[in-house]
Amino acid sequence: MTNDILTKIMALPMILDLFAAYDGGPESSYGIQLNTNTTTDNTTGNDLSPEMKTYYSDYLIDLAEPELVHAQFGQRHPIPRNGGKTIEFRQYDPLPELTTPLTEGVTPDGQSLNVSALTATIAQYGGYVTISDLLELTAIDNNILQATKLIASQAGRTLDGLIRDVLNAGTVVQYAQGGTSRATLAYTSPTSNNNITVKDVKLAVRTLEGQDAPKIDGDYVGIIHPYVKFDLMNDPEWQYPHQYVDTDNIYRNEIGKIAGVRFVESTRAKIWKNAGAGSPKVDVYSTLILADDAYGVTDVTGGGLQHIVKQRGSAGTADPLDQRSTVGWKATQTSKILVPQYMVRIESTATP
Repeated sequence: MTNDILTKIMALPMILDLFAAYDGGPESSYGIQLNTNTTTDNTTGNDLSPEMKTYYSDYLIDLAEPELVHAQFGQRHPIPRNGGKTIEFRQYDPLPELTTPLTEGVTPDGQSLNVSALTATIAQYGGYVTISDLLELTAIDNNILQATKLIASQAGRTLDGLIRDVLNAGTVVQYAQGGTSRATLAYTSPTSNNNITVKDVKLAVRTLEGQDAPKIDGDYVGIIHPYVKFDLMNDPEWQYPHQYVDTDNIYRNEIGKIAGVRFVESTRAKIWKNAGAGSPKVDVYSTLILADDAYGVTDVTGGGLQHIVKQRGSAGTADPLDQRSTVGWKATQTSKILVPQYMVRIESTATP
């Protein structure tokens, strides 16, 4: 858990006390406000103050980020402001080897950087929940806080799923234990199956190393489903994070390392339901083995994810009786594979 999250959790009692004492009326002495519109003493409800807006916006991002397993290893790019709907990712070509000896006293020709641009179109996603005036009057819990927790989870899962699907469209694919296609993968018994093995991981590492794919802090990274993890962790080569890295520097959801790959676990790793062989057909699981700079994503803290609260009455004639307030999120995002050969997708079955 990061220091930022700990700080916000420590602040919650104070925030809850403020909301417990706040009745939404103009006589409130706490100045807690529920959206960005300016209100006067004549209105029902106050607006969300800048401090509270910042608190809830940061809280939303902190809660959403643990869900973003597939985003954490990509190049981060802020959302462009006033730059249209297209974001540009840049990829530099490696410089050639120089095998000709220098001539004494002669300055050699210089070299130029070659950069290629990959573009992606950004899109917006979002959702909200409605809180009725009756719920505000009768509920024991702080509804803004509870709603923020729920929409943060929704936002994180949504954005992570979008990135996951882009990554799983990569072209470098390997089928566990010599499988020839997704449809041929089968689980017949504990000794006859296409479950992932350490050899499969080593083959993926060999593929990346053969492409000179750069490592991430000295290792490649794998994103693995818990069911698939089960089939690797029993191997004697498996190491837990405390055995190879300072636990202050582990990745989100990191579970261990084997064959030069540090694995993070996610229940949202790609699954192709009933896509394998057998009767009934088995599910097929994706395990992504990633190198550095394999893909790019937009940054949720660079304007990509927003927390939006609208107070009762802010809708004007659309809410004539001041019955509804809303808590929502909006995100602008895109992701892009930058170097296809810098990622390997292992498709496998898993022990049921």
